[in-house]
Amino acid sequence: MPPGTLDDVLGFTFEHAGADTARGSFEVVDRVRQPFGIVHGGVYAAMAEGLASIATYLQVKDEGEIAVGQSTHTSFLRPVSEGTVRAEARCRHRGRTSWVWEVDFTDDQGRLCALTRVTIAVRAQPS
Repeated sequence: MPPGTLDDVLGFTFEHAGADTARGSFEVVDRVRQPFGIVHGGVYAAMAEGLASIATYLQVKDEGEIAVGQSTHTSFLRPVSEGTVRAEARCRHRGRTSWVWEVDFTDDQGRLCALTRVTIAVRAQPS
């Protein structure tokens, strides 16, 4: 990630981005916690959008297109206050102008802690 981007500031690690899957993780440290000590909900949404955007972009860039977040919906299932959160994204729909991804977030014990559905807009690269 380029220095100073949100993904960089939050400490995201992107481990794999393929045609149908993407994986990443982040450490639970103060910069990703909300005031009550658990991971802030926006962190899950940001990680999901980042994974889905990168994976989509890698598939459409050769056609002169870019991939940008269009919508996210996250359900929080279990609070996480320490350790590493892992994200596994799966592409559910590949359309001409939008792709839909589902992202599962798990804690160190492999327990599901959040689910995000992300829609990525596919657009022509700006001139």
